[in-house]
Amino acid sequence: MSHDVQITTAGKAITVEDGDTILDAALAAGIAYPHSCQAGRCGACKSRLVEGEVEMLPHTRFSLSEEERDAGLVLACRAMPRSDCTIAWLGDDEELAAHPLQKLDCVVVELDDVTHDIKRVRLQVESGGSFTFTAGQYAQVTFPGCPPREYSMANRPDEPIIEFHVRHVPGGTTSAHVARELAVGDSVQVEGPYGTSHLRERHSGPIVVVAGGSGLAPVKSILETALAAGMRQPIHFYFGARDERDVYLEPHFEELARRHGNLRTDIVLSAPSGATRRSTGLVTEVMAMRWERVTGCRAYLAGPPPMVEAATELLLARGVPADNIHADAFYTSADREPTAATPEEQAVQSDANTACSCCQSTAS
Repeated sequence: MSHDVQITTAGKAITVEDGDTILDAALAAGIAYPHSCQAGRCGACKSRLVEGEVEMLPHTRFSLSEEERDAGLVLACRAMPRSDCTIAWLGDDEELAAHPLQKLDCVVVELDDVTHDIKRVRLQVESGGSFTFTAGQYAQVTFPGCPPREYSMANRPDEPIIEFHVRHVPGGTTSAHVARELAVGDSVQVEGPYGTSHLRERHSGPIVVVAGGSGLAPVKSILETALAAGMRQPIHFYFGARDERDVYLEPHFEELARRHGNLRTDIVLSAPSGATRRSTGLVTEVMAMRWERVTGCRAYLAGPPPMVEAATELLLARGVPADNIHADAFYTSADREPTAATPEEQAVQSDANTACSCCQSTAS
């Protein structure tokens, strides 16, 4: 059985087959529905169910609270219609970066190791047109012989070379290929752009940017684009890493801060192996010590889910509205597999399975 779903913010109606979610059907229909993890863990596809009934698949408390569910909100990636429905995604008029979905044939033109486990990959577009996106968005990338994976663009949108930062995930097929076998001259397919955790250039208030691990990729794009666009408000950039060997591109950001007096950078080590002059502890602990409240702030977060969730909770407690927090939690492919776990169990699994070089896992 199928059901008709009217997506008011897109001005389109779709048919959702039994067993599919609203997000599945919307993306298949070519609608650029805001989303990120596709697993009920990030909240990027949070929507208002205007009319109709849906069955909600398991999701984390972080992505959708009981209070939000009671108020009529759902996650499109977990909502399976049980009747004809009307739905609208949340967000302001800048929430959806309207770019055409493109499929590009590219070639690797540069590879370098920026840390012991992160490879910087630069691609030149061979066919498919000039790639248009908004800073902070991501693409689906297919390397030779590998399943497609999602990576954020690290370059500015106006630059011709596409840049990705790929962290080698233990047991990961694609990241292992990139780490060990990918070579200059290899063909790569790129499809996108996707994502709503992108720069809002019309914002004039303070900006807080937080990155962990390879979450530095979209943050690099956001910071470079904001500064190049002449955004002059205070911008505080926090980068969390485990140890000194996990810090990368520091001279680049130091040069940005030297040229732009409104940018302040703070590198935090959670588990330094030796003496250090840097701030230490979890990046959110250092953030909490820096300020009590941020008025009129927008925040951009990217990296492992435990860090993103902790930073979100801190920002909310410091008075930043939820709509002003744009989060891109980096989930592995295993995190997106269907699960029958409860929301509480999923929250624990998220902490245990996805912690990386910038934060401590809660698993013992």
